[in-house]
Order: sequence, then C-alpha cells, then structure tokens
Amino acid sequence: MKIAVFLSRVPFPLEKGDKLRAYHQLRILSQRHEIYLFALNEGKIHPDAERELSPFCREMHFFPLSTLGSLWHAFRFFLRGKPLQCGYFYRKSVHKTLRAELERIQVDRIYCQLIRTAEYANGLPYPKTLDYQDVFSKGIDRMIPKSAWWKRGLLRAEYRRVSQYEREVFDRFDHCTIITQVDRNLIRHPRAKEITVVPNGVDTDYYTSAPRRKTYDLIFTGNMGYLPNVDAATYIAKEIYPALREKYPDIRIALCGANPSPKVLALENKRITVTGWVEDMRDYYAQSRIFIAPMHLGTGLQNKLLEAMSMGIPCITSPLAAAPLNATENQHLIVCNSTLGYIDAIDNLLKDKAYYDRIAEGGHAFVKERFNWAQTTRLLENLLTQ
Repeated sequence: MKIAVFLSRVPFPLEKGDKLRAYHQLRILSQRHEIYLFALNEGKIHPDAERELSPFCREMHFFPLSTLGSLWHAFRFFLRGKPLQCGYFYRKSVHKTLRAELERIQVDRIYCQLIRTAEYANGLPYPKTLDYQDVFSKGIDRMIPKSAWWKRGLLRAEYRRVSQYEREVFDRFDHCTIITQVDRNLIRHPRAKEITVVPNGVDTDYYTSAPRRKTYDLIFTGNMGYLPNVDAATYIAKEIYPALREKYPDIRIALCGANPSPKVLALENKRITVTGWVEDMRDYYAQSRIFIAPMHLGTGLQNKLLEAMSMGIPCITSPLAAAPLNATENQHLIVCNSTLGYIDAIDNLLKDKAYYDRIAEGGHAFVKERFNWAQTTRLLENLLTQ
C-alpha cells in the first residue's frame, strides 16, 4: 500500500513528542508499505535528517516555512474564524503541490498528524486518517492561568477556535486516532468514541538500565522551551528543591532537554544542572536515582515517563500525567498531588531500597508489556488498511 504521511515538522531530531511518534510510526509502517513523506519545516533541517529518514521512505518532500509567512497566514485564518496554529502551518502553494504529487504517485491512503495539517486534506479524493495525538484545546485552556495577562485574551479566543475545529474536523476524515482515552473523552463530538486510541511506545531495547555512578538524585527531562515543561521545572526548583535541602543538603537535580527558556536557565545553581540539548538522554537517566515529572499543564501521554520507566528508574508524577498511563499507583509509579507528597515520596525512595526496587522493576515491566512501538503502530496500520 502507498501511504502519504503529512507532518507539521520533519521528524528528526527526536526532541519533541510529535516527532518521536511520527518517526517510529514511519519506521514500523515502512516494513510492509511504501511511505511518501511530506513534511513542513521551520528553520534549518538537521544535517542527519535525510539520512535517518530515507530508510523508511520511498520519497521525501520537505516544505520550508518562513516565520513572516507563517504569521501572515495565521492572521488570515484568524480573520476567517479558524485557529491561528492551523493558519501558521498552512500554505496554498504547498496544498497545490501536494495535490499534484499525490496524483502522480497514486497513493492509497493519506495520514495527517495533528490538526495543524488537516487543512491539507481538504479536497483530496483519497481515504484519509487524522491523528489528533493530543487535544490541543485542553492544553491551551490549562495554559491560560499560567500565562502573562496580556496573552490570556488571545489564548481564550484560540481555545474556543481550536475546540470547535477539533469537533468539526472529525467529519472530514474516514478515521481518527489519538494517544490516550483521557484525551479522546475531551473531543467534543457526539461520535468521539469512534476515535481509535493508538498509544505511544518506547524502545525498551534502546532505553534499558545501565549500571552507572549516580551523579543526580532527581532528573526531569523534556523540551525546556515548552510551557508545561518550564512550569514543571520551575516547580521542582522553587517548591520541591528548597524543602528537600533541609533533609538532603547535598541533593543534586538534573533538568535535561533542548531549548531551555531564560526562566529555566535561571534555575541553575550548584545543585541544579540545566543541560540544554543532550545527544543521548540515556546517559543522564543512568546517572540519576529518581525521575520526577510534576506536570500541571499539557495533555497526552508523557514520553519522558515511558523512557525513564524503561530505564528502570522509579518515577514520581502528577495525577494529570499518570492518568493516561493507566498504571497502578505504588506498583508501577508514584502519584503525588502536593509538594509535601513529592517530598515524602522522594524521601521514601531514597531511604527504602526494597521500595525503590519494587517501583523501579514494576515500572519497567509495565512499559515493556504495554508500550511497544511495533504493537501500538499495528493498531494504526489496521485502520490504514481498511
């Protein structure tokens, strides 16, 4: 089968969740199908991107987006009552080229990732599947109270537009997918239960435990320019760390991830390390005792939790991040909803080796059984081949 995959970003390097999901889905689907990749791109393409992606793709087409052009098209969509982010990623010229290329290739199926690419499916006479991935509207809604006052009006307007668009776009596609059941329940469409849950996965052969000297007591990872991660990193440094120092004066924390914002960079001190981009995150996981992800914003499944659990590190997280996993509390991971709860959980793990090992081993076994890329992508493949 010839499958045309349309993405809002080139899926390499794998520093963002949508890139990670796309990369592994391309990898698995290419084993039995011809993949034609069409990806938008802001900025410079990573020098290794084509080399990394070419084994999975019969053809690759990348479309550069200028910042000025993106802002102009976002404004045009705003005037039409559509989401800013959909306009930001839309180009009429790309749509025209896409139509011509698909006709030349004679594809069997179109697969669009994220609502940002949904406009490109309009008018195309092929079976179409949309991967919502996350419910963007809910993510925006959760960001509003944390944002600067002058941004809130715009975010409220974007929340309403995205929520409506998520509902409307459902009917334009033959099938829709999403990462978690929690997010599916947030889509405001009467047939939302028809959306197929296709979870993310983790490469348990790649993210595997390795004996290393423990340099850090706590680690948190993610794109450090993304507001939910900035919020979590700030919470760790400003709320959890000061209280921990009373019991553990020498405690060390690693905040690892690309694009650290000025707010995250300002958190660095003698005991808190802000790494910036890390070539191989496994090195930092292996050097760390506990993974902590106090997520208060955002939606979807946290890949960082899957990676840490696969590495055999006990994980502590919030109810928001834990819910999509459907894991068993105090068996696969620890769930906390207060600063005191996080402090007690860390204290218990550091003091009780048997408890530490039970959570670490339970988490590892859980992700190995439930979150396998080959297994989850087969769910997608079943839809695409209907």
